[in-house]
Amino acid sequence: MSSLDSHQQLVQFTGHRHLTTRLLLSTLTGRPIRISQIRSTSTSPGLTRPETNFIRLLDAVTNGAQIQFSMTGTTLVYRPGLITGSAEGLGAAGGVIRHEIPRECAKRGVSWWLVALCILAPFSKGHVNVVFHGAGCVTSSTPAGDISADTVRTAILPLYKSFGIERTIELRILQRSCAPAMGKDAGGEVQLVFNHQVRLPKTLHLLNAGRVKKIRGVAYCVEVSKSNNERMIHEARGVLNKFVPDTYIFSDASAAPLIPTHAHKGAGPAKVKGAVGFGLSLVAESSTGCIYSADVSSPPEGGVPADEIGRQCAYQLLEKISQAGCVEGVAAPTVLMLMAMGSEDVGRLALGRDVLASEEVIQLARDSKEFGGSGWGFRENGGENERGEVVVSVVGRGVGNVGRKVA
Repeated sequence: MSSLDSHQQLVQFTGHRHLTTRLLLSTLTGRPIRISQIRSTSTSPGLTRPETNFIRLLDAVTNGAQIQFSMTGTTLVYRPGLITGSAEGLGAAGGVIRHEIPRECAKRGVSWWLVALCILAPFSKGHVNVVFHGAGCVTSSTPAGDISADTVRTAILPLYKSFGIERTIELRILQRSCAPAMGKDAGGEVQLVFNHQVRLPKTLHLLNAGRVKKIRGVAYCVEVSKSNNERMIHEARGVLNKFVPDTYIFSDASAAPLIPTHAHKGAGPAKVKGAVGFGLSLVAESSTGCIYSADVSSPPEGGVPADEIGRQCAYQLLEKISQAGCVEGVAAPTVLMLMAMGSEDVGRLALGRDVLASEEVIQLARDSKEFGGSGWGFRENGGENERGEVVVSVVGRGVGNVGRKVA
């Protein structure tokens, strides 16, 4: 153990839950962590393939990180390095990191990697340019609860503008794919370009949710009839137009991705088609810039008509709006983590009670304190608080981007 490690005591955690959040907090604060008893009582103990793949991504965008596993994979020691982005050793112009997601990770959507990488990107020493690809790269929403890449682009990335982070940020869906059935491949491809790095995010004060003024969305289908898009749009508009007349949903039809395979011995390289299906991503924006989203796609085994997908997505969006607050549950961890990493000032955010009471937000508050942050403050939202909102006060740690001395 080096002299540096001896001064930094390991932050101890147990269990596999919230593993990615803890790895992100460790990377942002520079505090090493030890996570033990990772599925120690399971028939498949240790880290899963998506988790080890995520650690590989962390290693790719940082320099000097030290990662140690136990023999069974049930214990992980992570000593973070400096967040360098994709420009390490490639000059000022930077390069592109091609991160492969194998077939074994297809249960998770690519958004699971994207949202985490977006949190690290503003604190990088250089620009971030990562292409996700592979047989396990799913761009649609998944049965595991991951949102689609479209929702990351339309509902997560715009939130960074509130922190003064808005220049040269782009998410490109190069090849669509849906969640594959058992034993099948996905084969999607997504590129994230995040070229706005800051010293410290601005302090956020977001207390007025406003009224929803417009709804936008994307209906997508992969290797199936485009009429599925039209049916989803028709059903969704039939529900939403009663509330918001300014509703527009784009239609995107694409072919299934072709994935190289060597399944046939002696036949040379061949290509198979990736997963097919369809889905709908909806985003509602309020008069004060608050965003709510909904995401539904066809299940891998099929059997659900497009009309039902459209109706279900529209009702899901209305439910998100009814939960109140300025930030919905999907985006709340991102916003709260950026607030905690900001300048040493008090930021305030109004959240709905259901969002605040979620396991992920409660555990984030506890973990943030474990990494040296201050406790969060809570009070009722004053004024016309008919929707039962709670104001969360977060004091920034002032750590920010140690690799970047000026904004």
